[in-house]
Amino acid sequence: MSSGQKWKRSRHLLTPAFHFDILKPYVKIYKTCADILSENLNEHADTDCQSKRETNHPYVSAVQDIAMTWLLRNKSPWLYPDFIFYRTKQGQKFKADCDYVHKIAEDIIDKRRRELESEDLSHKRYLDFLDILLTAKDESGNGLTKEDIRNEVDTFLFEGHDTTASAISWILYSLAENPECQRKCQEEIDKVISETKSGRLEWKDLGKLDYLTECIKEGMRVHSPVPGVSRVNTQPIKVDDVTIPPGTIILINFYALHHNPTVWGQNHMEFKPERFNRDNSEKRDSFAFCPFSAGPRNCIGQNFAMSEEKVVLASLLRRFSFSLDKDHKVDKVIAAVMRPVDGIKLYIRSRDN
Repeated sequence: MSSGQKWKRSRHLLTPAFHFDILKPYVKIYKTCADILSENLNEHADTDCQSKRETNHPYVSAVQDIAMTWLLRNKSPWLYPDFIFYRTKQGQKFKADCDYVHKIAEDIIDKRRRELESEDLSHKRYLDFLDILLTAKDESGNGLTKEDIRNEVDTFLFEGHDTTASAISWILYSLAENPECQRKCQEEIDKVISETKSGRLEWKDLGKLDYLTECIKEGMRVHSPVPGVSRVNTQPIKVDDVTIPPGTIILINFYALHHNPTVWGQNHMEFKPERFNRDNSEKRDSFAFCPFSAGPRNCIGQNFAMSEEKVVLASLLRRFSFSLDKDHKVDKVIAAVMRPVDGIKLYIRSRDN
């Protein structure tokens, strides 16, 4: 959300946190979390999971409410002025939710800061995202302010779970819709894992999951987990015979971009992973597919997200097969992330049965 020199400085200081050497150890963390998810799903495989309803963590619920209130305010010009918005029930709830998620971030930061004060970083195998935030210094020896750090942690907590959860959910939905694609993914995953010494996916194995990667990209194209992004242009932009002056807020609609029939054909609503094989990708303009935005302000965590999606989906598809509940209609609602109106309901069957 920042701009100018403030953004450039933060981007420069944060870039090392997403170097491949930093990301490699996270594969084990993804796998551990995916195993927990698999065990939770295993309780309901081949049974009626509707009989057991779980509630969301308060942080997850707060983030979802923030996103939906943001959407409401975005569509309601009369709520733009703060002095009006924060006098409404929605505005007061929005502020309370924001205060809560800020408090969660601050608690995490304070805990890690105390740990760093008593820890010798030279003996640590790798620095994680928060370590780098707290220790990063620019050329003048100045680090990020407390507010800067909190803003980045807020972003990472939100983007690190909500957008990725949306992507994984929609991709599973498309694979359930297209069982032949699901079977091809499972065959590839089985083969790659069978060739490992440990019997577990490691960083070097992720690049071998070519077909799964095609399905991930096609799922993000069809469903656009991040449906759009706003930008303010710093230079005039000419579109046909119209010149957009500098300082204009421009909404880039990724969902529309990813369903442009001129690029993707008249079957653009269909799930066709082969669109992303090497031959087809090389023929296509690099800006036709932008799930992580593009240019200097693209998503700094896109490699993190892709690795996480590969590990989680591979772990789930290794153990389970997914099929549609044909009595449940899945419709989309566009907010900060693409959500299903009434959820996505899938049947889960253990592949061991």
